[in-house]
Amino acid sequence: MGFGVCTGAMAKCPFGVMPTPLTFLPSKIMGKTGPMGSCCDCAPFMNISPFGVCLSLLNPITAAQTAAAFGVLTPGPCIPSPIGMWIPTKPTVISSKGAILTSDSILACAYGGIIKILPPFQFTVMI
Repeated sequence: MGFGVCTGAMAKCPFGVMPTPLTFLPSKIMGKTGPMGSCCDCAPFMNISPFGVCLSLLNPITAAQTAAAFGVLTPGPCIPSPIGMWIPTKPTVISSKGAILTSDSILACAYGGIIKILPPFQFTVMI
């Protein structure tokens, strides 16, 4: 079982240099710290902020800057590019927007990263 994820929870991409907070629009399902997320809440810049700079060579900006620096890895800006929606591992609660986002959900990025949710999320509601 995972814990419910609310606005303010932090997410991390292995190719990003810093974690970023998640933001969810108000909905009918509220957690202790704010609106709870669903598997559909994966919009770049609205739900997921950039992770600083991107170290993945699949990111076209990083690849171009690295090529211009003669192969020395030169990170480009992170532009979150989710592939599909959050993947809930145990969808036990469903809202009108889809399965509620839990602490063990993951999200794939087009540039090779797997975005995961970092603790603390919301320790009072176990789903």
